[in-house]
Amino acid sequence: MGDALWAIPLGFVVGAYGTLIGAGGGFVLMPVLLMLFPGQSPELLTSISLAVVFFNAASGSWAYARLKRIDYRSGLLFSAATVPGAIVGALTTSYLPRRLFDGVFGVILIAASAVLMLRPAVERKHEERTSVFTVVRTLVEADGTKHTITYDARTGVIISLVVGYLSSLLGIGGGIIHVPVLVHLLGFPVHIATATSHFVLAVMALSGTAVHIASGVFTRGVWLTLFLGIGVILGAQVGARWSGRVQGSWILRGLALALGLVGVRILLMAL
Repeated sequence: MGDALWAIPLGFVVGAYGTLIGAGGGFVLMPVLLMLFPGQSPELLTSISLAVVFFNAASGSWAYARLKRIDYRSGLLFSAATVPGAIVGALTTSYLPRRLFDGVFGVILIAASAVLMLRPAVERKHEERTSVFTVVRTLVEADGTKHTITYDARTGVIISLVVGYLSSLLGIGGGIIHVPVLVHLLGFPVHIATATSHFVLAVMALSGTAVHIASGVFTRGVWLTLFLGIGVILGAQVGARWSGRVQGSWILRGLALALGLVGVRILLMAL
């Protein structure tokens, strides 16, 4: 994998689109890796993808921070929940045969696509505090747009734990699950959800990557990861800039379409 300069433009596309929709880009990159390297183990490919997700999420978070779209308090809460799941997910990957891995991956992508297609984003109105677990957050973006968000912390923590496990297991970053959850279940505005999700992804992907490094499997994909990382760091900056020009509903529709197409392709590979 040392001769991989072609990975820089691929990383740029992954970084730009992944940051635009807050998904980290792993859901785009992982299927490509599965198709380009059919003989490689899921453990190696997920370690590469997860490391690239970290570079993407870190770069995108920096760009979103300048736009003041990240809910840091909520992001830290969700990050703390994703870390244990990410560690367990990274340790579980090595036990999955390649064909089973492809099948599970494809089904999850198709299911996520269906949920987004059937449930368009509708921003909820602010509700009063109802219990000690209710979190109320007020954010003001750099352009002056003000948002008030109310959600149940228990729901966010439990789902973040699951997101951490699945994203680390599959090497997809978890944004494809986290963004719809933040929007539909917790009532986050789409642009705040994508930015906060990116912040959470950076922490989660770093913990999962650390496990892969400790296991020694990551060393076989260092060069490919490096070139992909260069591309995603540049692309993430572009994606964050574009995000303000694209309506939230179109972001979710684009995500749903991409998930469905990729999911079907990967599922066919497993059959």
